[in-house]
Amino acid sequence: MSNDNTHWHRSLIEPKAGLMAVLTTVFISVGGLVEILPMFTASAGNQADLLEQIHPYTPLEVAGRDIYTREGCYVCHSQMVRPFRDETLRYGVWSRSEEYVWDRPFLLGSRRIGPDLHRVGGKYPDAWHYEHMRDPRSTSPGSVMPPYQWLHESKVDTEDIRASVVALSRVGTPYTQDEIDHVPDLMKEQGTVIVQHLADAGITAEWDDEIVALTSYLQRLGRDRKATLATAGGAQ
Repeated sequence: MSNDNTHWHRSLIEPKAGLMAVLTTVFISVGGLVEILPMFTASAGNQADLLEQIHPYTPLEVAGRDIYTREGCYVCHSQMVRPFRDETLRYGVWSRSEEYVWDRPFLLGSRRIGPDLHRVGGKYPDAWHYEHMRDPRSTSPGSVMPPYQWLHESKVDTEDIRASVVALSRVGTPYTQDEIDHVPDLMKEQGTVIVQHLADAGITAEWDDEIVALTSYLQRLGRDRKATLATAGGAQ
């Protein structure tokens, strides 16, 4: 019995291996160009201005990012706000490619068991992050996130972070030699500010606690973009 529902491409294209290969190559090339070409035009228009406002992570924030990666936080939290109204209403302005320029590796995430964190910087006080990592349900009732109490007891190894900063500088992050030489001092300076914020909330901590480093990283997320938008009058 003949099949009148046979699609035209089954008889005209699929049996012809050469034609099929050529068309497949063309379509893949077009799809690739659509994704790749925008990367080479990132310096055009106000994207260049935005890029200038994205600063490398400080040594303490590098330490916090290392902890964030080590604990697998990106498995449950994404860092990519999509350009849809429901996303921007909840998380803030959508993410732009230049914001990831100093992210090595990228921590975009693949799903959201917890909320997106790309705009979490400044949303909560330092004490909130401290308590949230100690007992997530104390700040977010109903949360399925496990506690990370060891972060309040473990210390950051400043020499390990210096090695991370050196590695990042070798792949293009513009750290100066003076910054590399003074990694512990820079970490202590920034960490002491967070410790004071915690003290104001009745929490005792030390600048080299892992929770302090992680807090510095979380409080950094989205800050550069927010500052740029404020300077530009809020335009997206």
